[in-house]
Amino acid sequence: MDVTIIGTGNMARGIGTRALAGGHTVTVVGKDSDSAEEAAAALRESGAGGTIATGVADDELGGDLVVLAVYYPDARAAVEQYADELSGKVVVDITNPINDSFDGLAVPADSSATQELAKLADDARFVKAFNTTFAGTLTAGEVGGQQLDVLIAGDDEEAKRAVAELARDGGLNPVDAGPLPRARELEALGFLHMTLQDALGTGYGSTVKFLS
Repeated sequence: MDVTIIGTGNMARGIGTRALAGGHTVTVVGKDSDSAEEAAAALRESGAGGTIATGVADDELGGDLVVLAVYYPDARAAVEQYADELSGKVVVDITNPINDSFDGLAVPADSSATQELAKLADDARFVKAFNTTFAGTLTAGEVGGQQLDVLIAGDDEEAKRAVAELARDGGLNPVDAGPLPRARELEALGFLHMTLQDALGTGYGSTVKFLS
């Protein structure tokens, strides 16, 4: 699979590491060539292997699957910029749309970041995933010897299967959380997980895991 990751931060690198570990090709798209090359160099240094390319915001957007590995406002800007090029593509929204006061979600109460983004590119196939996992745990691929769960929500079953394949190939455990409206609950869970970090004292090294 040809995976394009928009973003160059820690989450972009964590997801990129898992994609490369799964044998997929990764293109990192940054705001400028320096940031993209820096992220690509970090992925190479991680020992993940695989094929890594870079791009900048003005380049034509390629890839079978596009990951929005940026904050919600930047994700909106990216979708608006690439709306036509996203047509038919699987688009993975990893955002947790936290408001400025960090006490709630900055989207309508009956919606989610993913649903709001989907309105900007009608023909893209949006999936919510990776928002309950932290960057460091994605890079490591596990927490305390436990495989990471990747909760996935979306209305397009084929698109969800592609995201599940990406997660599974990278050593993670995909969990189908249901249709796209479940993205609201996943974002609330992601927000809760973030707010618990001080109380847990785990320094964003914890994970949400379902055991039976």
